[in-house]
Amino acid sequence: MEFVLKGALISGGLIIAIGAQNAFVLKQGLLRNHIFWVSLTCFLCDFLLMTVGVLGLGTLINSSVWLTLGLAVFGALFLLGYGIRSFRSAFTSSNSLHESAGQATPSSVKKIWLSTLAVTLLNPHVYLDTVVIIGGVAGTLSIDQKIQFLLGASLASLIWFMGIGYGARLLLPLFENPKAWRVLEFLIGLIMTWIAFELLRYAAHHLPA
Repeated sequence: MEFVLKGALISGGLIIAIGAQNAFVLKQGLLRNHIFWVSLTCFLCDFLLMTVGVLGLGTLINSSVWLTLGLAVFGALFLLGYGIRSFRSAFTSSNSLHESAGQATPSSVKKIWLSTLAVTLLNPHVYLDTVVIIGGVAGTLSIDQKIQFLLGASLASLIWFMGIGYGARLLLPLFENPKAWRVLEFLIGLIMTWIAFELLRYAAHHLPA
């Protein structure tokens, strides 16, 4: 149990930090937009990447400068577009959560799945957290200990994403107020835009000489 707990604590600490992925899951949870598939996709991506890291295969991504730069640029463009859309909604919409959900065009499972993959995988930070940091911590463990560590890390990811996805409905009364919904849209826009600029700065800093 020692290594299960260790994996859960380290993984939980990295995942819980507010970021583009968490903001995206929270919004889909409030809109009740295929939240099971959104949460499951986030978890499965985490599980795959953490498995790669724990098994010692993380050097593949780290050693490819152009792959990392490509992810940073494409991720930044995607997040900028998402952030601009959130800002537009924050400043032009006067709807409550209920009205926004009713007026929005329902997303297909495929569309929301692709959006979740983009938010998750087009961000080099996710590889740093799951592959590099978690993989690095597990690097000194035996194979049995690694499996336990991975189990704990995976459980933390599953509980977190399902928790914020389905737990978002507890906030529904608050977001029936149009002002609260506009504030959330604005905050999501800030998060997405800030991470996008961080990714662009990262790409500029790591361009080969």
